[in-house]
Amino acid sequence: MKFLVLFLSLAGAVCAQTKTYDTLPNLPDHYTQRYELFKKESIIRGGIIMLGNSITEMGDWKKLLKSDSAINRGISGDVTFGVLHRLREITDRKPAKVFILIGINDLSRNTPEEVVIENIFNIVTKIHGQSPQTHIYVQSILPTNETFKNLIKNFFGKGEFILTINSQLRKYASQIHYTYIDLHTAFSDNEGRLNAIYSNDGLHLNLKGYEHWVEFLKKEKYL
Repeated sequence: MKFLVLFLSLAGAVCAQTKTYDTLPNLPDHYTQRYELFKKESIIRGGIIMLGNSITEMGDWKKLLKSDSAINRGISGDVTFGVLHRLREITDRKPAKVFILIGINDLSRNTPEEVVIENIFNIVTKIHGQSPQTHIYVQSILPTNETFKNLIKNFFGKGEFILTINSQLRKYASQIHYTYIDLHTAFSDNEGRLNAIYSNDGLHLNLKGYEHWVEFLKKEKYL
């Protein structure tokens, strides 16, 4: 754990000195509008919250999970900084489970892996502090597929960064007290790319992708 603290301290110091990335969500107006809607919703405790960016937002989680207690807290374009900013609205609901999938948009704007990792660890730590009974699941960043002609160029060349972040998320799961879920392997083809049957653009999921996601979570007893 001492190594982890030192790693995060050094990462924060280095990135603070050489910051060349933006910490705002990719779609700031959409972020604000959706966040304001979240805050107006009545608080129902003890449910399942799916937390993340557009990949999460585009899922019909009540239908997919067959549960009225499933709450969608995905915001298209969101980054780890945006999730940190809006955590109180989530932890006030005292969910039974939170499934986190975040980080690909950070990489699209060249945020260093160390910063993404540190932010995800901080998200977990804050949830623990504000809602101690919540079981936290950190899902690996999904692969992308550059063979899709409509994949946005900002997401090209991120494969190695994704693997680096995922390896660290796996490594420190027990120390920071969350369950790591390897979605990357579950969605990869033989070349390590996002399997084309689960996507229409090499980044986001189609209905078959969402169904596969839920089937995997159930098979591994996370749901």
